[in-house]
Amino acid sequence: MARALQLAERGLATTQPNPRVGCVIAREGRIIGEGWHERAGEAHAEVMALGAAGAAAAGASAYVTLEPCSHFGRTPPCADALIKAKIGRVVFAISDPNPKVSGAGARRLAAAGVMAQCGLLAARAEELNTGYLSRMRRGRPWVRVKIAMSLDGRTALANGVSRWITGAAARDDVQVWRARSSAVLTGIGTVLADDPRLDVRVGVPERQPLRVVLDSRLRTPPAARVLQSPGTALLFTAIDDVVRRRALEQQGARVECLDDSPLALGKVLARLAELEMNEVLVEAGPTLAGAFVRAALVDELLLYIAPTLLGQQGRALVELPELFDLDAAPRFNVLETRTFGADLRLQLRAA
Repeated sequence: MARALQLAERGLATTQPNPRVGCVIAREGRIIGEGWHERAGEAHAEVMALGAAGAAAAGASAYVTLEPCSHFGRTPPCADALIKAKIGRVVFAISDPNPKVSGAGARRLAAAGVMAQCGLLAARAEELNTGYLSRMRRGRPWVRVKIAMSLDGRTALANGVSRWITGAAARDDVQVWRARSSAVLTGIGTVLADDPRLDVRVGVPERQPLRVVLDSRLRTPPAARVLQSPGTALLFTAIDDVVRRRALEQQGARVECLDDSPLALGKVLARLAELEMNEVLVEAGPTLAGAFVRAALVDELLLYIAPTLLGQQGRALVELPELFDLDAAPRFNVLETRTFGADLRLQLRAA
């Protein structure tokens, strides 16, 4: 199963909207076939592993990081493929909460006389697919908020200048997180102040994340770089201004009106789930970042800390209302600390 998880990680940036899945087929402690799901619409991990094992798969054990599917989607059911190959036992790390599966894969295997077991290395399998599991279980994507700050907790100078607080190595790491994300989300304030691209520019990406702008009054300039980058940009607005909308659509943008001003973040995330977005990376200023925190919609923080001081006049990390009780303060647990050049990155999860 550990090997299957390693294989699944190879699809970290390519399987959207599908989960990342790996499969190993073994007999008497020896691997005879392995595979992983590379991208949506192509063969699933089980089918790849069965193809590698050939006739030797009969009577062997299959180790899969997610319950084999039991329905026809872009490809036929993997449970049927395992049964047809006469696999003797299937061990999967976690059940698939997709309503189209949700135990049906295991039941189909059992009905065919195939031993099915669940729970091996489950925690690692959960971590690999936090976004997909969140979308299926909670009806919203997994939300990461990325912030770069100085040692004294400032994200920019008082005049708004923030390029660059962190060094090149830390910025390259952000590109890795963008590549694995289904969508990168920002607010109109960041678009107007920084004119970001929000695309993946490291290596040769197979897929660009959806770029999402929250723009209640539809103020995004048609020449904004977020609209010019490769891939698709989606703007959520609260007004139906036909002239502005058409000008943006002529630049290739999609515009959707959600009626609420300011935009309700819960509705935004629910809509992104409908669009099959698994992981959303928020790259925004303190106002929007603070709004996500206040709404308890932040699952993780990616906090980059530069060894510099910007002073008390610099802009704050997030905008939050005044607190009068420490117990009411939002809390996070540290998952990982890493250095990138001179900078430190904290990966934190909501407590």
